[in-house]
Amino acid sequence: MKRSRINAIMAEAQEMIRSHGFVLPPFADWSPEDFAARKDEAAQVITARNGWDITDYGAGRFDEMGLFLFTLRNGRLADLQRGGGMCYAEKLLISRQDQLSPMHTHVLKAEDIINRGGATLVVELYGSDDAGGFAGDRGGTVWCDGLRRDFAPGDKLRLAPGESVTLMPGDWHAFWGEGGDVLIGEVSTVNDDETDNIFREPMGRFAQVEEDVPPTHLLVSDYATWLG
Repeated sequence: MKRSRINAIMAEAQEMIRSHGFVLPPFADWSPEDFAARKDEAAQVITARNGWDITDYGAGRFDEMGLFLFTLRNGRLADLQRGGGMCYAEKLLISRQDQLSPMHTHVLKAEDIINRGGATLVVELYGSDDAGGFAGDRGGTVWCDGLRRDFAPGDKLRLAPGESVTLMPGDWHAFWGEGGDVLIGEVSTVNDDETDNIFREPMGRFAQVEEDVPPTHLLVSDYATWLG
């Protein structure tokens, strides 16, 4: 993705988030120079990979297959492994109309996906096989706002604003906005986007960036190279 497109998506996302009454944390407004000057102070933000995240899954077709994310907070895997401490994470996402977030599952992460506002969020569901792999002939059970929902393979949940679904490790899912763009909340166990996204089809989790203009704000995938 061109950096100029990423900058534009960030600006559009900020406008949508504010229109729904949400405000991003102060570090969301930092420039790359701000981050470099305050990287010691912001060590927890950097280590947890909190911040801006925009992906086209390496396919180069963001409008058709892509996702905007902002990680607000993220816990520590060591705490999750010992069963105490900061074991949670929270994100804001934007799924545009008919923009696919492709079929995937997680090994460790359980998550609530919440329609925070906008249009309808469609979540397509499949169960897993005995090894946790994609099972096109299996359904399962999820919880929607605390109510049990059994699903057949390929069932599509349609979540209106305020509605949510709880997905457990091994629940295969894809999602997109229907009838317009959707602001999504994600509340989960500790999030590791580098290793805990298992896609049905081979693809990358992060976009490859073409530096045609300077970045307005850093992506979480920029931290290692831009901040040393």
